[in-house]
Amino acid sequence: MSEAIRDLVNGVANGSLSDGEVIDWLHGVFEGGLSEADTISLTEAMRDSGEVLEWGSEIANLVVDKHSTGGVGDKASIVLAPALAACGLKVPMISGRGLGHTGGTLDKLESIPGLSVERTADEIRQQVKRIGVAMVGQTDSLVPADRRMYALRDITGTVASVPLITSSIVSKKAAEGLSALVLDVKFGRAAFMVERVDATDLARSMVDAANGMGIATKAVLTTMDQPLGCAVGNSLEILESVETLCGNGPEDLEELVCVQGGLLLEATGLAENMQTGALMIHDSLQDGSAFERFCEMVEAQGGATSIFDSDASLMRGLGLMDPGLLTTELCASANGWVEDIDAMALAEACLEMGAGREQLDDEIDRAVGAILEVQVGDRLEQGEPWVVLYHRDEIPRARLEGLLGAITLSDEEVEAVSRITEAIE
Repeated sequence: MSEAIRDLVNGVANGSLSDGEVIDWLHGVFEGGLSEADTISLTEAMRDSGEVLEWGSEIANLVVDKHSTGGVGDKASIVLAPALAACGLKVPMISGRGLGHTGGTLDKLESIPGLSVERTADEIRQQVKRIGVAMVGQTDSLVPADRRMYALRDITGTVASVPLITSSIVSKKAAEGLSALVLDVKFGRAAFMVERVDATDLARSMVDAANGMGIATKAVLTTMDQPLGCAVGNSLEILESVETLCGNGPEDLEELVCVQGGLLLEATGLAENMQTGALMIHDSLQDGSAFERFCEMVEAQGGATSIFDSDASLMRGLGLMDPGLLTTELCASANGWVEDIDAMALAEACLEMGAGREQLDDEIDRAVGAILEVQVGDRLEQGEPWVVLYHRDEIPRARLEGLLGAITLSDEEVEAVSRITEAIE
């Protein structure tokens, strides 16, 4: 490991380097990049700036996780983690909150009454050993260098650097003590990386860094032009996650969960190949074992599992039966097959309704959002609703008119295609 990089990261973590010194270094990386070896060194030093979770030899090779670069309606982690646990893996999933159109995984989970995402490192270890899964926020003891580094990147416009993104993401995952990792790197008009070539560069950088640190890692490139699944919004995405955990989810979400899970089961030797692993994940969604693990996790983290007793109690528990909540249907203006649904247009509307945050201290309204009644390839008749909006205040006419153009219909039949375009290892 480069001693200069280790010294720099130590200086970031212990405060011996000034903000100006760190910013100068960040600008240098942003403009000049880092070699693969130096990116691995930076990632290792950031991991080692705090505590690293350790696991006994009996389960160390079964500890896995997943990271997504995010998107509209991306609730795959909430389904995948308990499904992996149901198949015998151990998942200490440390997630974050979201800036932008909707919240992150933690915001969505906090839609469940009573559920806490705050756990110490020791509590995470105990819960994962006992039930196989924890979905929590970053603790103060894990990767402290990243918190200061990211804050300085944010205010200096140096966020969009592949080596800095790589070290930030992979160091936090490496601090979990992982055996294997799968990365979902999205591209498209509603993704962080719009162009496929940029997403490919980021995916390859993260895969190389994680593999270089001894974590068996693969990435899947997935499209983010249309929303993932049908639900956009925190509580609504929990509702769709529960449906998927019970075998009733949308096909694109289930496919993504099964493929990612299959890759991890293959990497840890619990499945002969990805296809066999994907079938194991699918079976866990169909036989109730994934949902059972999800309920155990919710209960372990203080959540009210009673809301899962019926559809009505789940809706009520998530605040979706709040009498103050308004609904608006948008309907097709013509007959046709759904060719496209603009994820970014829908995301911006959800942000305006309060589903997301523009600043980290913004409050989120977890009940608002949107439910798509159709996906690409479905047939619509004129006057049929294609989306239902859940909101508190009247939506401005200009926004509604803009949303009317978010759906594209074709006179020709449209075939739905897989969102997964490539695997990188």
